[in-house]
Amino acid sequence: MKAFVCVVCALASAVSAGVCRAQTPVGTDGLAGFAALFPEAPRAEATAPPLTLDDAERLALARSPEIAVAARRVAVAEAHVPVAGALDDPMAMYRGWGIPLQQPWNLNDAQNMFSISQTFPGAGKRALRTSVAESDVAVAKAQLDEVRLEVRVRVHKAFDDLLLAENEMQIHYQHVGIARQAIEAARIQYTVGKVPQQDILKAQVALTSLAEHMIRFDHDAALARARLNTLLGRDPDTPVRVTGEFAVVHSLPEARTLDATALKSRPDLMAVEQAAVQSHTEQALAKKAFTPDFTVSAGYMLMPSSSDFRNNYMVEGSMNLPWLNRRKHNAEIAEATTRTTEQDAELSALRNVAFGQIQDALIEAQAAQQLAHMYHDQLRPQAEATLQSSVIAYENDKTSLLNLLDSQMTVINVDLAWLDAVADFDTRLADLELATGTTLNPSDLPATEVKP
Repeated sequence: MKAFVCVVCALASAVSAGVCRAQTPVGTDGLAGFAALFPEAPRAEATAPPLTLDDAERLALARSPEIAVAARRVAVAEAHVPVAGALDDPMAMYRGWGIPLQQPWNLNDAQNMFSISQTFPGAGKRALRTSVAESDVAVAKAQLDEVRLEVRVRVHKAFDDLLLAENEMQIHYQHVGIARQAIEAARIQYTVGKVPQQDILKAQVALTSLAEHMIRFDHDAALARARLNTLLGRDPDTPVRVTGEFAVVHSLPEARTLDATALKSRPDLMAVEQAAVQSHTEQALAKKAFTPDFTVSAGYMLMPSSSDFRNNYMVEGSMNLPWLNRRKHNAEIAEATTRTTEQDAELSALRNVAFGQIQDALIEAQAAQQLAHMYHDQLRPQAEATLQSSVIAYENDKTSLLNLLDSQMTVINVDLAWLDAVADFDTRLADLELATGTTLNPSDLPATEVKP
């Protein structure tokens, strides 16, 4: 900011001196046209209430359609639990025996039987079926947590993109005043013949790059705004203004710590672990196929009118014989065993992938951290010192306006690169959160706040 003030003062002095010497401006219409490249019209987002990252994440968790769908899957799984272990429906039956063909309406000479029956699964089968259904609930809940984490991380990244674009615009607008002063100073100095046309053309190119920056910033902000609104369940073109500050932590957790955290917190690992538990339960249920099921029936029999005892009752019991269908049940057990080994292998593979993702995200975060500190501790001070030196030289007529503008553009580019680095670090932290399945709050670690 000190460099910004110095440049404004230097250019203001140049303009004042030039005005005293200027005669008739010749061929400067093109320079005057540069004012159109830096609009001052207010934006719709300026009237929107500021939105913090916590507010955005809270709104997304409450409104996200993806989370709503995952939550309904949990509700469906929970509704299935009582059904899984329930008994089959009782069966009511009527049988008419010995009805004369010549008198099919003569039921008095027939044996009329009314009965009700109930099938009872073999010991342990209902409990295992309930356990399988409960595992479905656990898997659905873990998947819900995974969707919540993914949505939260995507909101974090979209928020960072929008905050970065707004900070870049802030830097841009800080230098718009310099650009206007530079245009006026160049116009006057060119009029009095103090600078050649070649320098003016180079200055035009340097100044136009500010407008190019603004187009890119508008593009990035529009995309980030649309993504953020979509994640918040709102119309994509709703005005959004975010507020917050980037922070670069001085130290990051070790990979071993993050690996241990992922094993306890990462939702997709929890989901696959529950699926593995479910497959083992299904294997145990498949082995229960050789435990027979029993059906018990009880009924009332009305005998023909010529019988000594017309009113009778009946009791009946039956069971299936799974040993006689051994080939089928052995195949079912083999299938369940294969599925179990496949789930165990998937869990092992996913753990390996998770550890790799953590390492990748940690390496990227460390690189972004080092780059941000390099810009903050070295490049920015060096660029500002160079600019201040150019300002002093320009004020003493020891350098040209073009060199002053080059130094100013260097500061702008370094500031923008610095913002990119700190925003990239925050994005890498979000990737680490996704890889570990838990929040890595920079406020819990020593950090340097970043202000444009």
